[in-house]
Amino acid sequence: MNNYTEDLLVEKPTIELLKELGWKHLNCFDEKFGEGGTLGRETTNEVVLVSKLRPALKKLNPDLPDELIQLVINEITKNRSVQGLVDANREVYKLLKDGVKVKLHTANEDKIETIKVIDWDNPENNDFFLASQFWITGEIYKRRADLVGFVNGMPLVFIELKASHERLENAFEKN
Repeated sequence: MNNYTEDLLVEKPTIELLKELGWKHLNCFDEKFGEGGTLGRETTNEVVLVSKLRPALKKLNPDLPDELIQLVINEITKNRSVQGLVDANREVYKLLKDGVKVKLHTANEDKIETIKVIDWDNPENNDFFLASQFWITGEIYKRRADLVGFVNGMPLVFIELKASHERLENAFEKN
């Protein structure tokens, strides 16, 4: 057995470090899909883990009714592929940083409420999940990321690891 593999030298120590920092971890190489699946995804096209996002939104916004939670989820997961990359990233960044605005209908008036999706002031209120060997299908390719870090079910950290003898540009070009 070779003790100098990328997995042993780089990936496992990275996972252990993130676990020490409070991230929960799961190897998703053999992820099951559909109802009762491993992460609640139907397909590899889904990159937001709604099974983690929904409970996080309820925890951060306990008085929010389920139908408004669903509106927030719809806004976060909507397809932004027709937007330019900069505009799409700017829009998602604003949702993460400032929250999602939803219209509340009350007996007296309609008002706009901002729904928190990440607790920036109290990080311990968030769910930190690390998926290793996470499959993602885009418009052109199906790829497997070494590590994807999810905060409240939203992918915020992408880590592609390479052994010391590998060319670093391969990590970029192959993903």
